[in-house]
Amino acid sequence: MNLVDKVKNRERLTQKEAEALYELDLLTLGELANEIREEKFGKKSYFNINRHINPTNVCADICKFCAYSASRKNPNQYTMSHQEILEIAISAYSRGAKEVHIVSAHNPNGGVDWYMGAFRKIREALPDIHIKAMTGAEVDFLSRQYGLTYDEVLDLMVESGVDSMPGGGAEIFNEKIRDYLCKGKVSSKNWLEIHKKWHRRGKQSNATMLFGHIESRTDRIDHILRLRDLQDITGGFNAFIPLVYQRENNFLKVKNFLSAQEILKTYSISRILLDNIPHIKAYWATTTINLALIAQEFGADDLDGTIEKESIQSSAGANSANGMSLNDFISLIKNSGFIPVERDSLYKELKIYE
Repeated sequence: MNLVDKVKNRERLTQKEAEALYELDLLTLGELANEIREEKFGKKSYFNINRHINPTNVCADICKFCAYSASRKNPNQYTMSHQEILEIAISAYSRGAKEVHIVSAHNPNGGVDWYMGAFRKIREALPDIHIKAMTGAEVDFLSRQYGLTYDEVLDLMVESGVDSMPGGGAEIFNEKIRDYLCKGKVSSKNWLEIHKKWHRRGKQSNATMLFGHIESRTDRIDHILRLRDLQDITGGFNAFIPLVYQRENNFLKVKNFLSAQEILKTYSISRILLDNIPHIKAYWATTTINLALIAQEFGADDLDGTIEKESIQSSAGANSANGMSLNDFISLIKNSGFIPVERDSLYKELKIYE
């Protein structure tokens, strides 16, 4: 049986077979992925009304791809107070945000309560808002910095009102590549273990993959299949998010950047391989909104959200600093031939914009 037939028969592919998908032409790959996408979601494209909050850029870790950390190129350090974080959340909620997405640098000065206290204040003031916070890398940092077990950090998160975890910090799972990109950061094994423990608490999370830097296609496939293996065990990932590496203002000297075709192939292959993770998100902050919309034809079914303000990707060149208005978001999705569906953080449909 050839590769295309195996995909059409919904048979799982091996590492080598999955790598061979990249050799298919883009339109064939897109058709295969879109067929799976439409079986699951028809022409729906999901988004949420959310607010990204990045409370500090002071970081103990040094990642070559990062343009956000104040420990390297950026001398303008900041750390928000709990009150500042709370005011941003309240303001966003008043404008319709259903989720706050809180991701920080690894600040060695704040203490555990700086992290957890912010979540508690938001939960007390806004009991209905969904708090998505703490990447696996942040969990690992707090564990190392303060002598806590992963279980202890995760339990503190639950007690402090965190509802779900974002997928950041996964980067690429190949440890040799990882050692060059972000030496000292959470290992791939421990990132997976943290999410496994989170899922066993009955909680959900996302998973990411940073690609388009120095990794190979083999590395990408290995990364995706490791996520598939964990999902077989826990079922706790609700979305996979391939993040396109942003090239500006960082210390990773990449000369050859990905073509749009390579990016779209990676989305399609993700949809084909991840038969057990429901959603594939084309995070427009790293792909541009135009390519993210095209990706909806190549297996992706989600765009993330309105964002409102974003600091990490935009510091490396992404056009996401000020988010996007709800009306623009809806119009762009409709004009691309899809049905905009506002969702909550766990993909419950809230409103369909016919």
